Amino acid sequence: MKKNNLIAYSVIALLFGAMGAWVGTHQKEAAPPVTATIAPGVTGPVDALYKQSLPDVKGASQALAQYKGQPLLVNFWAPWCAPCVQEMPELSALAAGDAGKKLKVIGIGIDSPSNIAEFANKFKIAYPLYVAGMGGTELSRQFGNTGGGLPYTVLIGADGQVKKTYLGRLKFDQLRADLGAL
Repeated sequence: MKKNNLIAYSVIALLFGAMGAWVGTHQKEAAPPVTATIAPGVTGPVDALYKQSLPDVKGASQALAQYKGQPLLVNFWAPWCAPCVQEMPELSALAAGDAGKKLKVIGIGIDSPSNIAEFANKFKIAYPLYVAGMGGTELSRQFGNTGGGLPYTVLIGADGQVKKTYLGRLKFDQLRADLGAL
């Protein structure tokens, strides 16, 4: 049974990787210049995150403050980033499973609205995706991602404190252990 699951996950990861590569080579427009800066009165990156309102994949503006007071996993990603796309099935499973009842998972896309919407329409992701354009890179830097690498994931506790950051493809065994410590 576990071998079948491993094969299925591998096939899904390969499909997501191929789709990410395809989307990356078929970008229609440059991402709009968006700058995420810490506003006066904002004390840190989590506060800056909660001050953001970002469009979802349908273009409707969503206040990220809606996640305040609950554990949150923020995944900075892009459709053209193969490791980002490869970890999305596992993030979707996490969001849809038991952990998703206690933890909110969101994706902040660093690309154009049309590219992210096109990606979201092709793949059913079980967690909310938001469009930040290049401003998402700046926001991830405020969380310690000095090189701007992707994927970059931030685990925030219900207390609003950053518990851990992850650069690169997530190691889900480690993430689950970190979630257990929340």
